[in-house]
Amino acid sequence: MAAAAILPPSREIRIAAAQYPLDQFATLGAYADKQSRWVAEAASQGAELLVFPEYGAMEYAAPDVHAAADLQASLTAVSDAFRTMDAAHADLARRHRVHILSASGPTDDGAGSFVNRARLFAPNGKIGVQDKLIMTPFETNWGIRPGQKNCVFETAIGRIGIAICYDSEFPLLVRAQAEAGADIVLIPSCTEFMSGYQRVRTAAFARALENGCVTVQSPTVGDAPWSPAVDHNSGAAGIFVPSEHGLSDTGIVASGTPNQAQWVYGTVDVARLHHIRTHGEMRNSRDWSRQSGAQPLADTVRIIDLQ
Repeated sequence: MAAAAILPPSREIRIAAAQYPLDQFATLGAYADKQSRWVAEAASQGAELLVFPEYGAMEYAAPDVHAAADLQASLTAVSDAFRTMDAAHADLARRHRVHILSASGPTDDGAGSFVNRARLFAPNGKIGVQDKLIMTPFETNWGIRPGQKNCVFETAIGRIGIAICYDSEFPLLVRAQAEAGADIVLIPSCTEFMSGYQRVRTAAFARALENGCVTVQSPTVGDAPWSPAVDHNSGAAGIFVPSEHGLSDTGIVASGTPNQAQWVYGTVDVARLHHIRTHGEMRNSRDWSRQSGAQPLADTVRIIDLQ
């Protein structure tokens, strides 16, 4: 038997994934206060990277009860609220010295339409954005347009990709991020039924296995009857890696109790992930190119520097 490869020095990252409830507050200031409480709690547990869900920003429409009750008006209200809430998140990232993926939501694309945009805030004040690339049927019905750029973000804690909910179910999108150096892929999600949640969870498992990376799912949970867009929400947060002896036998670093509001925490050794890509039991990431017709994909990704 060949001698075991020497393990590299560890490079651990503490991650917090939100199971996030949608509340109905009277002011945007109340939402900023809510975000402050959530971020402070995760930071107090040592988290360096905080992940909020897809369409969690729809709660920003709630202060205007008439807009919140109308689908199209709520899209506009949320888009208008982002200037205030982006400033709040940037301040929280700076004060707590953490990276925050804030809840995604409809954002005016400047051409009379909306995209579903997620924002990554670095503690140094830089902000990266990723628009959802493949629309679900309900988003198409809403008039949400697909984004055009697949990005990877260079940060002080490593390269990070973002695959918003349905995007995670398309292997080549995430593979392109992995080939561009992403060690962590964030998967904010919003699913009405547990069946939808399980589809995204299955995708998160598969993308971690294929690419030798960490995937982080953060869902909305609970009911928001005041919103026609996100009235029912099901799911659980999870942090996943390849199933590998000495790393995780199940591939599950952490998983929450379904449909309960909470943070889910996990610590991942990114250096160990790098090691198993070339010295693991199986080496899916390295062997990806052996598939018939597999082509390099890194050139399809834009690298955004948030350091």
